[in-house]
Amino acid sequence: MEINETKLIYDCQKGQLESFAPLYDKYIGKIYAFLFSRSGSKELSEDLCSQTFLKALRSISQFKAEDNYFSAWLYKIARNNLIDHYRQSKDTLDIDSVWSLASDQKIEEEADKDLKLEKVKKYLSVLDTEQREIVVLKVWDELSYQEISEIMGKSVNNCKVIFSRSLKKLKQEMPLSLFILFLLNL
Repeated sequence: MEINETKLIYDCQKGQLESFAPLYDKYIGKIYAFLFSRSGSKELSEDLCSQTFLKALRSISQFKAEDNYFSAWLYKIARNNLIDHYRQSKDTLDIDSVWSLASDQKIEEEADKDLKLEKVKKYLSVLDTEQREIVVLKVWDELSYQEISEIMGKSVNNCKVIFSRSLKKLKQEMPLSLFILFLLNL
């Protein structure tokens, strides 16, 4: 059943907070996968996911549906939560090195995929943080350029150019067979 996000958001803004539940149900899996793919920790992803939806609910009155995609707004909150977490924690991990790619494959395919993923990660490391983030958002998270532009705080055209240049750079670095697998999300 397709939900009318704009109406639900408007209802939430009028104080009918129970209207947030369908929005939560629609995006919880995507936001969790986004956070898990970048943190690698189930517990941290669950905590950050909870914080993301709590912040979204608390600030729903500030969201302007006519100007933004709700999904991009949620991703931006989640991304900022993750960045804040790594800034506040004194872990030895560098936030730029904490990125991974979501996996929905069956268990028997995991070993093969892990090997391919390690090869892809090696090649993705030739990109700077911004390029890598845009590529991962587009290829693995399957977001539109409009959503990516809202998350990254850049114009749609700028995101398209960065993505295109990043793919060109990857194509030069990767063997063709691995590049094709990359584009097909492994």
